[in-house]
Amino acid sequence: MKLNNIKKQAGLTLIEVTLVIAVLLGLISVLFIGVTAYKQGSNRAKCILNIATVQKAVRSYQNLYELNPGGALVVGTITGTGKMIETEPTCPSAGTYTFGTTVPAAGVAYLTCSLATSDQHVPATVAGW
Repeated sequence: MKLNNIKKQAGLTLIEVTLVIAVLLGLISVLFIGVTAYKQGSNRAKCILNIATVQKAVRSYQNLYELNPGGALVVGTITGTGKMIETEPTCPSAGTYTFGTTVPAAGVAYLTCSLATSDQHVPATVAGW
């Protein structure tokens, strides 16, 4: 005859359930941090791509109209319907772009972002531009 007639119930204790919830919340928070970092990186890449695209448009306009570096160049001459760039680009991180007023020399960017120093919205190199 057995002295112990205690039945074991199947299931999880309150501590085990709390631990599972804590682990899941930790994993979800890491996921959100990763998504935020990915979004910031993609915004930075898009901003740099905008700067490169405008630079290519400026060089195309310069070659098409045989302009010399230092010649006057207004942004409205390269952006707009039927021009080098259809719409004026905007920074995806709510920064502002500053357009140059003259045709830049080789290796100088025509467009700069206000977030260039704080969020690194600047190309690694502009050599060959």
